[in-house]
Amino acid sequence: MDAREDQGGTEPSAGACTLPPGAPPLAMVRGQPWTALPKDLYIPPEALEVFLETFEGPLDLLLYLIRRQNLDILDIPIAEITAQYMDYVELMREVDLELAAEYLVMAALLAEIKSRMLLPQPEAAEDEEVDPRAELVRRLQEYERFKQAAEALDALPRMGRDCFQGRAALDRGELRRAPPDVDLHEVLLAFKAVLQRADLFTHHRVERESLSVRERMAQVLARLQGDRFSAFGELFDFREGRQGAVVTFLALLELVKEGLVELVQPTGFAPIHVRAKGG
Repeated sequence: MDAREDQGGTEPSAGACTLPPGAPPLAMVRGQPWTALPKDLYIPPEALEVFLETFEGPLDLLLYLIRRQNLDILDIPIAEITAQYMDYVELMREVDLELAAEYLVMAALLAEIKSRMLLPQPEAAEDEEVDPRAELVRRLQEYERFKQAAEALDALPRMGRDCFQGRAALDRGELRRAPPDVDLHEVLLAFKAVLQRADLFTHHRVERESLSVRERMAQVLARLQGDRFSAFGELFDFREGRQGAVVTFLALLELVKEGLVELVQPTGFAPIHVRAKGG
């Protein structure tokens, strides 16, 4: 076992800081204790950061010092508060914080008030003696009121102040859609499909014409009794061929023209149905 493992860290060299036996290690690096600092260890000045209380100005710092010691704001011990204020200013200088000019102005004002309180007052001015702290007390009280008002505003809920909830009234009415009017083009397309099916039953037998549009109108009305709907294709007898399909189609057109039947199509490109107008 070498000297590095013996000491649990780096091997001590001349000028290195070594802990006495039994002292706790300086640090733990990857599970190994370090008992000595290396000779060439360099710590930059910026490596150490001190986070202090944040104040919005000199009045905020003074109010913090008064509240921390539960002092009476109307009877401020200027000497004690000035000493604590200057300690904080010196601390800000030591840690290289940017010191605002208003902090130095307040320090000068505290020093002036302290000196005025130490000086003896003339006997002629005893009746009109004015407390040198009065102006500072007035500013602190005013600042405290505004700060409490700001804290009360900040405690309010964000909803309704910074963001707002959107609302929209919903129409509860029922939507009624009237069935669209049956276009003649749709009727022709349906009749075309009927003719294509009728061609499957075409024959070349020659016989006397026995079909009449008037008779077929009566037959269609007889099939449409009541208020039920019949599909457009159900009114055709495909065994009669194209001739029978043409006669039935003409009979339907005549019935629609006379207002005895109506054609209904629920939606666009939907199947067409036929119903008696009386139903």
